[in-house]
Amino acid sequence: MGIIDKIVNKLGCYKIDEFGVKNYNYRVIGFLALLLYLLLTIFLGLIAFFAEVKAPHSNITSVGDAIWLMFMSSSTIGFGDHYPVTIVGRLAVFTMFLFGVGILGVVGSLYAKRMLGFSDTGVKNRELRKQNREILKRLKLLEEKIEQSTRSSTSKHE
Repeated sequence: MGIIDKIVNKLGCYKIDEFGVKNYNYRVIGFLALLLYLLLTIFLGLIAFFAEVKAPHSNITSVGDAIWLMFMSSSTIGFGDHYPVTIVGRLAVFTMFLFGVGILGVVGSLYAKRMLGFSDTGVKNRELRKQNREILKRLKLLEEKIEQSTRSSTSKHE
């Protein structure tokens, strides 16, 4: 979804954390994906309608039929009750197959990630880096204390 990624980058809908990792606002990405999906459905539906409405043997007789065709195409169900008979209508449906399925896949994955609670390995890695930094600080303090105590014990013995 290069288009959505470019829009999100331009809008600055992410925060860069202390490790330089971009943390995207998935609500914005989901909203943009759904908006793009609806616009694509309406746009391609209108193209299919104007291509099909006057074609002989066409069963797409209204804008609603054409938009229904696009919804069914994007979901890969394709009931068969409406189908294009012109080249332009078929290209519109093919375009909807390609992009509609992709956009719905993005929305579905965002929903699954949010609702099913899949762990974000980037977050886990950042947490581990932070913990490692804290452990290294404590280790350095302990090493300094050990060094001081060994210096003081050797100076007592001299």
